Amino acid sequence: MSGGSGDGAGKPLMLGVNNPFAENPSMMTLAQYQDTCIPVSMEFAKSKMHWIIAAIFLVADMVGGGVVVMPVAFKQSGMMMGCLFMVVICVIFEYTGWELGQVWVIMQERWPLYKQHCRKPFPEMAKKSMGTMAQRLTSAAILITLFGISVVYLLLSANIIHYFLYDYLYIPISLCGTIVVLALLISPFTLLKSPGDFWIVVVFAMVTTVLSVAMIIYGIFLDHGACAPQAKYSGGDSGGVLFAMGTFLFAFSGHYVFPTIVNDMRHPKKFSYSIAWGFLVVLLLYMPLSVYAYFVYGDSMEKSVIYSVQTRELQFGANLMIAAHCILTLVIVINPVNQEVEEYFNIPHKFGIGRVLVRMTILLFVLFTGLTMPDFGPVMNLVGSSTIPLGCVVMPALFYLWINAATEEQWGKGVIPSIKQVYQRTPKIVFWLNIFVMGVALVGGAVGSYKAVIAMIETEFSAPCYFRGSELLISKGNTTIIHMVQTCCGWAKNISSKGTPDLCGEIPL
Repeated sequence: MSGGSGDGAGKPLMLGVNNPFAENPSMMTLAQYQDTCIPVSMEFAKSKMHWIIAAIFLVADMVGGGVVVMPVAFKQSGMMMGCLFMVVICVIFEYTGWELGQVWVIMQERWPLYKQHCRKPFPEMAKKSMGTMAQRLTSAAILITLFGISVVYLLLSANIIHYFLYDYLYIPISLCGTIVVLALLISPFTLLKSPGDFWIVVVFAMVTTVLSVAMIIYGIFLDHGACAPQAKYSGGDSGGVLFAMGTFLFAFSGHYVFPTIVNDMRHPKKFSYSIAWGFLVVLLLYMPLSVYAYFVYGDSMEKSVIYSVQTRELQFGANLMIAAHCILTLVIVINPVNQEVEEYFNIPHKFGIGRVLVRMTILLFVLFTGLTMPDFGPVMNLVGSSTIPLGCVVMPALFYLWINAATEEQWGKGVIPSIKQVYQRTPKIVFWLNIFVMGVALVGGAVGSYKAVIAMIETEFSAPCYFRGSELLISKGNTTIIHMVQTCCGWAKNISSKGTPDLCGEIPL
């Protein structure tokens, strides 16, 4: 196939097995055929990722807030059930991640056009496996989920950095001003085309995560002598286990970005290596930290294990690393949204004014949402409770079952298999395994939705930034929403490894 320009640009393209628009019973030009996925240039071929870099992308995409909340999930589930849940959920999400990779490989074999750069690989998976309606649903889920996560990452990192600027450097900038400055600082990185172009950002994100985990573990080690003998363990009841399952599900989520990563790989068939090693690294980051934290602190942990660490420098250093991770990961999660919108407006793939306008507009919407709802977290928890199980488990499983069930005649003509045909043509162990993993995800999503509704009811939402007058950029006091807290250990939460239990609670400025 020739490029998008040249003699073949106006020639009609006949329908056939290599046509990704086979559902459309009409003729189309070669230029239209190349609309979604463009021919591989030498530049793009060179920028494609090795499977090891792809694995680092997966780790950076998944690990973040899960590092600090996973030990708290052990408080709800108990040690044995916590370990079991973590391994089982990890394997389930690894399996559905592998399924996404297999769907993309099958698409490249059936429709060679998908070997080119594709702006919206996840919706294309939906389209080729289950049809146009599935494609629209997938696009909507991507836009809602990743846009929301981008807002949450911006707000979380801004809160932590604002506390640092106000408490340590005595810079009287407001939280709203910090949000604006952060958005400006990350804006150039959001202009990078696709994951293959900003892999160095992901490496730094991985480094910040490892440093954060190391600081937390060292802090736990320093508290071990005073806290472990007084720890109380009461987790493991059925209610606590159900609530913990929602946390475990969200800690391994990230599949909305996976198709963008596999699309940028040099050898997509090796995505299975990336998935295996990526999830193994995530498990090795989560498991030792969670087990050790629960053993030392027990039930005294609150919403974040960081605040149980009683060495303030380590506590704050870990928070700063989490903030850095969120800033860097925002560049990853907003990229599929950028490419989806660029495709909708038919923006050229090469860097130009079109890309700048679209991506800066999207970032402005993220910024506006953050400034409008500085307490956006509870809202996103409610939305994510439905969209994350859908995108991380249900969609990958359905796409895998349907695309494998299609016969050569069906996929050649763009015909979608019926449910009966999928059941008849799928090995029963594979079919029921996918039904099981979808059931687990839906239960976890329901539990997460319940928790999110409760959190929203209990949240006192603050006024939008642009209604704060003179405090929009300059602060007359600490306006940080999340404050540094010292949670002491022991059954009564009154034991300090530093011998100063009077400091238990919120750390004063």
